[in-house]
Amino acid sequence: MIRFYNGRVLESGAVTENEVWTDGAKIAYVGPAKEEKPAFERQIDLKGDLLMPGFKNAHTHSAMTFLRSLADDLPLHDWLFDRVFPLEAKLTPEAVAAFAKVAFLEYLAGGITACFDMYYSIDAFARAASDFGFRTVICEALSANNDWPVIYDRYEKFNHMDPLVSYQLGFHAEYTASLDMLKFLSGAAHELKAPVWSHNSETKAETDECASRYGLTPTKLFDSLGLYDYGGGGFHCVWLTDEDMDVFAKHGCYAVLNACSNAKLASGVAPLKKFTEKGVKLAVGTDGPASNNALDFFREMYLINVLSKLRENDAAAGDPALILDAATCGGALALGLPDCDAVAPGKQADMTVIDMSKPNMRPVNNIVKNLVYSGNPGNVRMTMVAGRILYESGEFFVGEDPQDVYREAEKYTRSIVGA
Repeated sequence: MIRFYNGRVLESGAVTENEVWTDGAKIAYVGPAKEEKPAFERQIDLKGDLLMPGFKNAHTHSAMTFLRSLADDLPLHDWLFDRVFPLEAKLTPEAVAAFAKVAFLEYLAGGITACFDMYYSIDAFARAASDFGFRTVICEALSANNDWPVIYDRYEKFNHMDPLVSYQLGFHAEYTASLDMLKFLSGAAHELKAPVWSHNSETKAETDECASRYGLTPTKLFDSLGLYDYGGGGFHCVWLTDEDMDVFAKHGCYAVLNACSNAKLASGVAPLKKFTEKGVKLAVGTDGPASNNALDFFREMYLINVLSKLRENDAAAGDPALILDAATCGGALALGLPDCDAVAPGKQADMTVIDMSKPNMRPVNNIVKNLVYSGNPGNVRMTMVAGRILYESGEFFVGEDPQDVYREAEKYTRSIVGA
């Protein structure tokens, strides 16, 4: 058991001064200090720091670390088809595992305790996550040219292989799908009673081209096929129409906000105000390290809020508390991790500690706004997943030396992109 005391705790959006005890993978107690205490393996004096739910990165392509700063400053179509896809064709499972581990280190150092990853070589990726002790949900990236029925085996395998690994149905995007594939996936979703995810309306061109093919937006097309009958959602969702948002609200679908990637690729700014007005559920993701290029949730939350103000031409637009909730609780629920959404007894001990002694956290007028508007990964003192401390005070406890992780990743990068 581990005891956290003498600090602040973010519980359901409110800041308390309770203690938190963990027992194995779960939170055992949240409340005032007790006279009688069990024998603790470790007692951690927070010294006024903040213990909070870890961030849940609800849209990632983790192994794209090898493309960081390599395919920049291009529009999405050219970036993807001319630079990214040709290099990704050279990937091996071993390379994917090596590149993903670099991302896991960055996640942990930034207070992220889980990711929702859509990429290749998912067996190797899952093993890498399991080896590190990092929680991950695999999102299938089905495309028209794939072996479609494999999703049944993967659904069974990855939802039972490791408590830290799970799997959800998904497809890359409308523009890499076929109508037959989408119908097949809808059948699988109904058979498994499972949600479905995809990139959706990331750019205006994507949305317009779908309308020219089918006379429907991507969201309306997917809804017409029953893909959202058991929920799910979309990544980016920059160009959703009012009717699209109604579809999301009706089915309880999540719009995953990716402000940094959308800004860097000039895809646009998601309509956060309308999402809120229409009751669309929200989560936050960084997208991949080739289109962001950082995996930084503080920067993500900041941009979501300030770009919303610019879009609406209204300094009162954007709600830091809403976005912090989307980055933690909303992300957990979107990923299908309802036991990872809060600091509460019985929940998974997936938490992070924020150093409140740093100058950018002072004065402590409003902790939530400090986190969203002035926080950065340098404020992360500790990150815990399933009760294990994987990062603390600049050190990683993942079973591998970070320098070895970097060397391995750089070796594979040179083999793919050249010296």
